[in-house]
Formats: sequence, C-alpha cells, structure tokens
Amino acid sequence: MINHYRRGWALRYIREAKAELLAAKKTPRLASSLILEALRKARFAVYYSLGDPASIEMIVHKASSNGHEVKDPILKFLVEIEQMVQFFSEVPDFEYEKTIEYVSNVIQTASDIVELFTGEKA
Repeated sequence: MINHYRRGWALRYIREAKAELLAAKKTPRLASSLILEALRKARFAVYYSLGDPASIEMIVHKASSNGHEVKDPILKFLVEIEQMVQFFSEVPDFEYEKTIEYVSNVIQTASDIVELFTGEKA
C-alpha cells in the first residue's frame, strides 16, 4: 500500500503533467519544452505511485540499458517514457500534432497507473 506522502506526490505530478500538456497545446512555440516537462512529470508520478522513486528509477535505467526485452507492462511503459524523454531532449523539432496526441496518450496511461495504485482519480 502506498503511503500518504508518496500518494500526494504521485497525484501532484500527474496533475502537473496534464497542465504542462494543456499549456503545450495552447502555446505551440513553447511546446517542445512543455512536452518534455510533461513526460518527466508523468514518469515521476508513476515512480511515486509504485514506491521509492530512487529505487524505481534505478530499475528503469537498468532495464533500459541492458538491451533485453522488458516483459513487465509497467516497467516497459516506464522504459518507453525514459526513451521519449531522451529523444525529446536531443531533438528540438518534431511533428507537433502527432507528438501532442502521443504524449496525451502516455499521460493518460500514467494517470491510469497512478489511479490504480493510489486509489484516487488524478
């Protein structure tokens, strides 16, 4: 069971990820930095909902760097977010509409995971 402290941070991060995405939709010229921040916050929301964020982060980095296929669906999702964060950190130009749609789906999935583990709608 998740403690009150981590639940609070998970819910806060997912709310902020949604707000960053909304801001990216409203201000396309700032979209790249806002999308990157939204992905980071969605990632941290899931980390906090699963347990100790530092431990989860180490597991994700280990899974993403070993080159083997990840079978656990949540870990696979977190590895994909990590790869997206790396990609958007390195590539400032992207196809706006497709990226917004894709990141919106990622944030919704993160929100579903947070809701599952916290028992609260984000």
